[in-house]
Amino acid sequence: MLKWLWLTLFAVLLDQGSKLAIDASMRLYESIPVMPYFNLTYVHNTGAAFSFLSEAGGWQRWFFSGLALAISIGITIWLAKLQKHENLLAAALALILGGAFGNLIDRVAYGYVIDFIDVYYLNKHFPAFNIADSAINLGVFLMLAESFGWFGAAKKE
Repeated sequence: MLKWLWLTLFAVLLDQGSKLAIDASMRLYESIPVMPYFNLTYVHNTGAAFSFLSEAGGWQRWFFSGLALAISIGITIWLAKLQKHENLLAAALALILGGAFGNLIDRVAYGYVIDFIDVYYLNKHFPAFNIADSAINLGVFLMLAESFGWFGAAKKE
């Protein structure tokens, strides 16, 4: 099912293109209101999800890079072994792979991940994220959908 790698490439290109556009057009920590409950806010994340280990002193860059690389290899092998009828799972894995690779590029190139999507309600802001994070979350949602048989994807016994 490596034919789904086009979706991985699409996610990486969309992620990297959006990050380059943000980096070229905004200053660090600048925030631009887009609509109610949504800003573009340029930040650097040296940690993982929700800035986990962001203050760890630098070693986390290589730890998270190695982890992303190992997971990416595992997902690619899993994707290659899927059966032809496992399209929903293939799409899910391709999105997760694209998200992991998009953030891996940032970690290796810059030492941090560029985040810019700022969703909030009143004065409560969800941690900023990016297109790669969105691809990972969509992929996980599709994996859950596949495992529960949603969207007509019946489980094969």
